[in-house]
Amino acid sequence: METTTSEEKKIADSTLLHSVIKARAWDGLTILTVDGQPATLAVIDASGHIVESGPEVVDEVWDVTVEAYRRFLIGANALQVVSTPQGMFGEKLLD
Repeated sequence: METTTSEEKKIADSTLLHSVIKARAWDGLTILTVDGQPATLAVIDASGHIVESGPEVVDEVWDVTVEAYRRFLIGANALQVVSTPQGMFGEKLLD
């Protein structure tokens, strides 16, 4: 399967062997297998149990990433953005 188009440019070597992750500003992340079949992300605990999976995980990963980048751009000094069942939080630098 061809994973790049004429508009896409290779920017780094990937460490993934069996999946393709695409990110576009207007529609977020898309996860595929190398043969082009839809796939998803999962959160797996230390015991190997899947605790979350599906499009909600993909969307949340995108939202946290974008929020962290926005805070970086506006100089909000957020060290990290954290998503929990209670909401999304940004930890600020201590002065």
